[in-house]
Amino acid sequence: MRTKQYRVDLSAEERARLLLLTRQGRAPARTVLRAHILLRAAEDAFDDATAAALHTSVNTVQRVRRRYAEEGLDRALYDRPRPGGTPKLDARGEAQLIALACSKPPEGHTVWTLQLLADKLVELHVIDSISDESVRRTLGKKSAQAVAGRPLVHRTGRGGLRRPHGGRARPVRGGRDGA
Repeated sequence: MRTKQYRVDLSAEERARLLLLTRQGRAPARTVLRAHILLRAAEDAFDDATAAALHTSVNTVQRVRRRYAEEGLDRALYDRPRPGGTPKLDARGEAQLIALACSKPPEGHTVWTLQLLADKLVELHVIDSISDESVRRTLGKKSAQAVAGRPLVHRTGRGGLRRPHGGRARPVRGGRDGA
């Protein structure tokens, strides 16, 4: 038996939980990989052999072992929650945006565009600045559509968004968020 800085000694309950995770096929791939790493580490396998067998890096194997030793099984398997950014509009601002989107469009326009809505929110001093993309995301929320009683923007089959009358809300490119 070799001496390692971070040893993985699994209890029978932990081992059973890890085996269940690896065999069920419902857990995220990252979690299954970490479970396999812990199971191999408990068998005292070398880090480089574990990394090669599981098609990952030695650093990943070492990181998972360290997290298990310092913070326990759950921390070794799962990432910490990520906070995300703060919303541009608070509940009051969202309510004003929804009311505005449901109201009659300004003179000279047949419908509200996302940019018109963004400009109107700034004009009404609801917010200092906001992009049309933030307006689109806010109006696309299920809570916004529930308050309005109808979809404010409609998805099409190819990831684009449509206004209620069928015209394009704005071009949406695939990329970061998979839309």
